Amino acid sequence: MTATVEQGLQAAGVGRFQHRLFVIFGLVWFADAMQVLSIGFSAPSIAATFGITVPEALSTGTLFFLGMLVGAFAFGRLADRIGRRPVLMIAVVLDAVCGVASAFAPDLQWLLVLRFLTGVGVGGTLPVDYTMMAEFLPTARRGRWLVFLESFWTLGTIALAVLALVAARHGDDAWRIIFFVTGIPALIGVVLRFHIPESPHFLNRTGRGGEARQVLQRVAATNGSTAEIAPLLADRMERPRLSALFSPAFRRRSLALMAAWGLISITYYGLFVYLPIRLSSEGFGFMRGQEFLILIALVQLPGYALAAYGVEAWGRKPTLIAFLLLGAGGCLLYSFGTTTPVVIGSTLLLSFALLGTWGALYAFTPEVYPTGLRASGMGLAGATARFGGLLAPSIVAPVMSGHFTLSLAMLSAFLVLSAFAIRMVDVESRHRALD
Repeated sequence: MTATVEQGLQAAGVGRFQHRLFVIFGLVWFADAMQVLSIGFSAPSIAATFGITVPEALSTGTLFFLGMLVGAFAFGRLADRIGRRPVLMIAVVLDAVCGVASAFAPDLQWLLVLRFLTGVGVGGTLPVDYTMMAEFLPTARRGRWLVFLESFWTLGTIALAVLALVAARHGDDAWRIIFFVTGIPALIGVVLRFHIPESPHFLNRTGRGGEARQVLQRVAATNGSTAEIAPLLADRMERPRLSALFSPAFRRRSLALMAAWGLISITYYGLFVYLPIRLSSEGFGFMRGQEFLILIALVQLPGYALAAYGVEAWGRKPTLIAFLLLGAGGCLLYSFGTTTPVVIGSTLLLSFALLGTWGALYAFTPEVYPTGLRASGMGLAGATARFGGLLAPSIVAPVMSGHFTLSLAMLSAFLVLSAFAIRMVDVESRHRALD
């Protein structure tokens, strides 16, 4: 009698093994959030240290985003070629070592190089972490667990806001404190990840069914199950080329997801980077404060909770579409006036809606690709999001500076178009076993 990997995962159960995996991956996602969001908080002290302007100091952020784009695409593809585990280790070592080393950069040139390499590592953790977490969960639990993994971003946001308040006391060295501390969780993650085995889905698809069975047996034992994992049904397949993402079988979903990831990213950075700048110039200075950032982060938690419920109760696509349309409505709320209640209410609604959107999107995307393309698909999506983040300054900033209402309508339209793109994805992955 033989079993599929999915049946093996169901027999092994969900318990201590997945909880450990969740914390290990979450710790690095927590660190990645701090690394990404530290760009704005570190720029003023970087400028003071090296005698440059703040816009010039923000080039560290541009290089970081370029690194994330490269890392997401390259490491995602590499994970489908040589395995999840080795790529997992390479990405997090690069993330941790270069992140901490950034704090000791002797000059601006070294800092730019180290921020780029840190970005490569951070970008590389995205496709591999979510792919691997998905491949250790049975179908019935996978959606909500992947949504809740994204919630570590909120915890990292809160930690970064507190860290920025503390680091500000160190004057020109604030950026060194921020970069050093944000690298520590990733360093811890390096040690913990040595204990993560290779994905059973990857092992079985590459002709190593015996090893995959041993991994599943280890999962069962860690979870306290006495179940005996049956020999796995041979499921070896040729490793597809990257171009297979755009073959007739996957072209529609790949293009639709790329559109959604890119538009959502442009909107996210437009609303949470450029909108606060515009509103702070009109008397709402609290929009750029650490205390308000903590409040924004806290309201994200119920957004994740609702998304986690929705992806299982309503489905991935309906949940995503609902959150995107709610976010589009939140954009338009700003047009009702610039009173403090309207500004705060609209911002909190957007934070709730957009982070719920990200949670559902991270759960949905790895489920729509087969094992041989799963990390590549996630890497392509992540690279598209980073490209969207790089485009945001040229798309959003000019319009928002001169035509505030038009910019809100534009961002709202981006979210509506994202909802349409999700609608065009030709598969709903709720109750769907990974193949």
